Amino acid sequence: MIEAVVVDLDDTLCLTEAACFEMENEILVKMGREPMVRDIHVSTWGKPLYEAILQRSPGVDLDEFKKLYVPTINEYTQAGKLDAIPQENLEALDQLIALGKFVMILTSRTHEELHHLLEPDHLLAERVKAFYYRDNMQFHKPDPRAFDELLRDHSISASNAVYIGDSVSDAVAAKEAGLHFVASLESKLRTTSDFGHLPVDAFIDTFPEVVEVVQELDKAA
Repeated sequence: MIEAVVVDLDDTLCLTEAACFEMENEILVKMGREPMVRDIHVSTWGKPLYEAILQRSPGVDLDEFKKLYVPTINEYTQAGKLDAIPQENLEALDQLIALGKFVMILTSRTHEELHHLLEPDHLLAERVKAFYYRDNMQFHKPDPRAFDELLRDHSISASNAVYIGDSVSDAVAAKEAGLHFVASLESKLRTTSDFGHLPVDAFIDTFPEVVEVVQELDKAA
């Protein structure tokens, strides 16, 4: 049976690409640079921000961008424009917990990008048992060894875990590590055809559907 449900953050637990596109362009404009086009943001979505921004805005002063990024992300999160997790998604996490599942989050973000989600009074604090991100891991997605680390920490075998993510690289990494993989299509940035012949266990159009999928995986075990 499934023991652990590992969840991606961006465009899986909450929709963030569009908000990040707006936020990053706001920073670029403050720097006196031309805003990027949406296509380049989508095509580099999923990469670490400070690596991706060099492609999204070639020649950008990375140090200046970093200085403006922290206060801007704080403004966006406080205004509810970024990382606003829908109530129905929180309820889905509650249902998974009620089923006895160990819920974890695995994201490529840095502590700087998600510190607000790690606060002890955040709605995720009582639901997520372990939070893995770039600064507290030795390996990072798309390296499949990222999954080895978190599974080892909690003595869970890969075959008893499922990763919920939205990108092809998520699918590749999870399957290479031996996990089940469920692809979220809610962002509309990808379709089933993008995953080609990858052995995806299921597709979901909204996050709450994951509860039924996990129950089906349990039945098939």
